[in-house]
Amino acid sequence: MDPLSSLLSGIRAEGSVVSHAVLTAPWTIRFADDAPLTMISVLRGGGTLLLPEGTERAVGVGDTAIVRGSAPFHLADHPSSVHGSHAAYEIACFTPDAGCTAEELAGITWGTDSKEAATALIVGAYRASGRRHERLLRALPPVLVLKEDVEVCAWLETAAADAARFSAGSQALMDRLLDWALVCTLRTWFDRAGADAPSWYRGLADPVLAPALQAFHDRPAEAWTVESLATRAGVSRALFAKRFTKLMGRPPLAYLTECRMDEAEALLTDTDLSIAQIGRSVGYADAFGFSAAFKRHKGLSPSTFRAAAA
Repeated sequence: MDPLSSLLSGIRAEGSVVSHAVLTAPWTIRFADDAPLTMISVLRGGGTLLLPEGTERAVGVGDTAIVRGSAPFHLADHPSSVHGSHAAYEIACFTPDAGCTAEELAGITWGTDSKEAATALIVGAYRASGRRHERLLRALPPVLVLKEDVEVCAWLETAAADAARFSAGSQALMDRLLDWALVCTLRTWFDRAGADAPSWYRGLADPVLAPALQAFHDRPAEAWTVESLATRAGVSRALFAKRFTKLMGRPPLAYLTECRMDEAEALLTDTDLSIAQIGRSVGYADAFGFSAAFKRHKGLSPSTFRAAAA
């Protein structure tokens, strides 16, 4: 499994709600789902994102914004609306006793139905399981805004409307629609980020490193060496090590150890596997060697880390 797919396996849409909002200025929407990632696709209209640390980002038709972090934030027609008299709304579908099911919110309309004032949004708040997604979050800014083709918005709005008709499988369709949109948005953003994209993403685009990285991520427990990875890449050991270090920012074995420790951290949090089983799954022959390596990189022994996480 490639790194992005692995990281996304720990975060996904579940019980998503697709609603049509018609908003008349001045208005604000408060997002209070305590979700690690929130995605907002603007199909019509627009507004300004207001983040807790004071960042403001305008979003318009065709824009998709991903907001990182669980702190509440706002979307408003204008930044000044928050401080004056305005229509205030809140989306908090994952909070206790929220009463925010798809059936309850289907076709919800806020404000007056005016072509000039209409703002249509698709909102996905993503739940997280365990810690696997944290490496992905570290690679993202607090907010990213991606401009898409307006024709994509028309298709997405139609697909969302079809999904919200409550026929068999409609909830699963809405959830998977949002998962698909998140993957596409992140891949496009990383592609456009170029040198600012995380190294594990840039490496997969490199024709020399990609085969070796794919092999390692498919089988992390294998006793990989620089020579065996270079063989996968089809180049000499020296050339592979030099190219890897330049592109990825650290030597091959340092990267392998870092990835193994991140995987071990997720397994310690998300599973009941023994320390020895986890060690073997990430390439260590015995629990002692794994425990020593984990403490060296994470500052805690595996058992102490697991107890603290619990």
